[in-house]
Amino acid sequence: MKPAVGAYVVDTGTGRMGVVMGHEGPYVQLRPYGGGKEWDADPGAVRQATAAERLREATAYANARSRGEVP
Repeated sequence: MKPAVGAYVVDTGTGRMGVVMGHEGPYVQLRPYGGGKEWDADPGAVRQATAAERLREATAYANARSRGEVP
């Protein structure tokens, strides 16, 4: 099953959470929460992110912004 564009997923191959940006060939294209460089993930190694994982990413991003680490 292909995750929908805009869905928050975890790439179990890398352990990173990302937002689905599209599907290109056999891959799912993901972008980190808050933006950044996209990466390709194997659809078989992608699962839906839990509410706790989404909250953790949002908190980490907000903290990084408050420290001036992201634009």
